[in-house]
Amino acid sequence: MAWFRGVPASPGGKAVRTGVLLVNLGTPTAPTYWPIRRYLWSFLGDRRVVEACPYYWYPLLLGPILTFRPRKTAKLYHEIWTSEGSPLLVYTAGLAERLGERFANDDVRVEFGMSYGDPNLSGAIERLLGAGVERLLVVPLYPQYSGSTTGAVFDGVSRELARYRVVPELRFARDYHDDPDYIGALASSVRASFASHGETHLVCSYHGIPAKYVANGDPYRAQAERTTALLVAALGIDPAQCSMSFQSRFGPTEWIKPYTDEHLADLVRRGIRRVTVVTPAFAVDCLETLEEIAVGSREKFLAAGGESFTLVPALNDSPLQVDWLERFVRRHGGGWPGLGAPA
Repeated sequence: MAWFRGVPASPGGKAVRTGVLLVNLGTPTAPTYWPIRRYLWSFLGDRRVVEACPYYWYPLLLGPILTFRPRKTAKLYHEIWTSEGSPLLVYTAGLAERLGERFANDDVRVEFGMSYGDPNLSGAIERLLGAGVERLLVVPLYPQYSGSTTGAVFDGVSRELARYRVVPELRFARDYHDDPDYIGALASSVRASFASHGETHLVCSYHGIPAKYVANGDPYRAQAERTTALLVAALGIDPAQCSMSFQSRFGPTEWIKPYTDEHLADLVRRGIRRVTVVTPAFAVDCLETLEEIAVGSREKFLAAGGESFTLVPALNDSPLQVDWLERFVRRHGGGWPGLGAPA
């Protein structure tokens, strides 16, 4: 038996030499207990995500966490689930499809996969290699780098390619937190929100990570601060009109601060009762934006005395996102067949 796999047989048609792989975090296949439990096991069982002693962490994870948390999480997923499935999956698939249309005449194949759950990286890479891809650009859909997200993508792609006898030439887009086209698209989405709902204090809410990760060298917080500063400059607003915070903390460990819910309550105490919230760490809308922020944070802000709460949608599979991402992909794949200079 061979140790390594050969390149999958092509299903026919013209072979393409260049591939683009978009990678997102992942989602359960259904908003019910067992699919969520399986998803949380693969996600929270990754040492990149939870840097804890396995002898301590795995009994805790396999015990109370995976016994009780899926029920609570299922209720939240039910609130945002669509007829097409999980919003994260729907928007990621739409983004890959629309980006692929931009390269339809360039012999470039665009696929997407998830670090956890399905559709997985294994299937995406198999489809790309089966199509004849010899050069592969991997684009994690995380604007700011963290070892717990982008680092996990690198691990996952590496594990999958390690199964093959022949691997493609590889490029890896580490982050895009300060990419001018990304900042421009983000600013355009905020301007559109201001035009529709009025200009208010802007809160940039980023997904949090444990504080010890930053203390040990993770650049995530610094990159989030850079994204915020560039967004303020692009909007041309007073820096005092914008603040930043971090959401989605989990467990008793201290995470980077300020926490979004506490920050929103503090804004009310300071007399700021009208806010617009944008989530620059999320390429597409998901549980953390559509439920945690749009529902939970809104309710807490209004209960604390706030008067107006507007959430700016993520860029999702909008033309704004596809436009800037096409230029980004062309720059990072410059010199490869099909990925010429940006238009």
